[in-house]
Amino acid sequence: MAELVTLARPYARAVFGYARAAGALSEWLVSLKESAAVTRDAKVAALLHSPTITTDGKAQAFIDICGGDESVGKPLANFFHILAENNRLALLPQIAELYELYKANEEKTVDVEVLSAFDIPEDLESKLAITLKETLKRDVTLNTLVDASLIGGAIVRAGDTVIDGSVRGRLTKLAEAMNG
Repeated sequence: MAELVTLARPYARAVFGYARAAGALSEWLVSLKESAAVTRDAKVAALLHSPTITTDGKAQAFIDICGGDESVGKPLANFFHILAENNRLALLPQIAELYELYKANEEKTVDVEVLSAFDIPEDLESKLAITLKETLKRDVTLNTLVDASLIGGAIVRAGDTVIDGSVRGRLTKLAEAMNG
């Protein structure tokens, strides 16, 4: 997986730079996510890995699957052709993921997932969002989910940062300490 991200990084940076200069960060994110979803289809994956189809043929077939030249637009079609020439169309999911991270960093935003053993009351959710905004120095979009297996407490995930304040997590740490 890390290898795919390494291969995808220069393309994600390039398309991000282009989209930022064009003032179209959100539009490109939508297009990249949609095209990434297309690459996950088994038939499309087989097409992208076919040794009998030329790179131009792969790019054009991919553009056609995504809605055709008019729907895709010239800049995105050119990007698909570049990816096809370098045999990188299959990296679109990783490119979209990296692009989304670059966009979030540019806009100083972060999506935070909170897993809680119980529903979190709105007032507590608001306080948590404010605290996370101050701590992370970013605008926070909070997504709360209930996971009864946590027993109590919560797990907060913000990008690479994970805070495990769940009872299950504490019990696991205690068991490791006792067996360690």
